[in-house]
Amino acid sequence: MKYNRILMIREHFRLHQTIATIVARSQEHIEIAKSAIIDSRIQLEEFIASDPIFQLTLEPYDRPVDDAPAVVKRMCHASSLFHVGPMAAVAGAIAASAVEAMVEAGADYAVVDNGGDIAICSDEPVLVGIYAGASPIKDLALEIHPAEGILGVCSSSGTVGPSISFGCADVATVISRDPAIADAGATALGNAVTPDISLEECFSAVDRTGVIAALVIRGDEMAVWGDMPPIRRARVGYDLITKG
Repeated sequence: MKYNRILMIREHFRLHQTIATIVARSQEHIEIAKSAIIDSRIQLEEFIASDPIFQLTLEPYDRPVDDAPAVVKRMCHASSLFHVGPMAAVAGAIAASAVEAMVEAGADYAVVDNGGDIAICSDEPVLVGIYAGASPIKDLALEIHPAEGILGVCSSSGTVGPSISFGCADVATVISRDPAIADAGATALGNAVTPDISLEECFSAVDRTGVIAALVIRGDEMAVWGDMPPIRRARVGYDLITKG
C-alpha cells in the first residue's frame, strides 16, 4: 500500500498469524485497532478450540453459529457466498473489526492492512498498490476515493505469499463494502484462475451480491470486472507491503 504520510501514524502489529499494518491520524486510534484485533483473535481461537473443524474445512461451515462470536458469524456468511471455507475470510473479518472500532471511536481515517487484506475508511484518497510478484505487470495502484462507510480491498495469490490457493493467479483482488466478503471472494477468484481458462471467465466465481469489482493478473495478462476504481501508475514500495 501507499499512503498519504501527512499527519499519519503507520504501525506494524503482529499477533500470532495476524500480521497487520495500521494507519491512522492518532495513536489512540492505533491502539483501539490493536485491541479490536486482539479481541477478535481471542474469540476466534476460543471458537476453534471448541470445534477444530472450523479452521480445517475448505467448504462452508455447516454447523449452527447462532451463539458464536460476531467474527465467526461474519466469516461464515462471507465464505458461504463463494463455497469456500470460513478461514478464507479471516483476515478481512479481523481487519474490518479493527477499522469499525476505530471509526466508532471517531476516526475519519482508518486503514488496516492484514497481510494484503485491507479495510479502509477514509476522508481522502488512498492508493492501494497491486503487487503481483514476478508478473511483468508492475507499479499499478487502485485509487480509492473517499466514501461513506468501510471498503474492503482483498487479494489472494497462487504464486505470492502464504495464501491457500488452487489457482495460478499472480494476484486476484476483490472489492466489497464488507472486507470479509472481499477476502473470501479473492480466494474464490484466485482458485478459479487456471492456465487453460480466460481471465474474463474467472469472474463468474465472484459475481455475487456485495461484490463491487475484481481484478486478476496472470503472468502478462490483466483483466478487470465490475465498478473498478481508477487504476493509476504508482511506485509500489516493497517495504510498504505487509509481511512477516
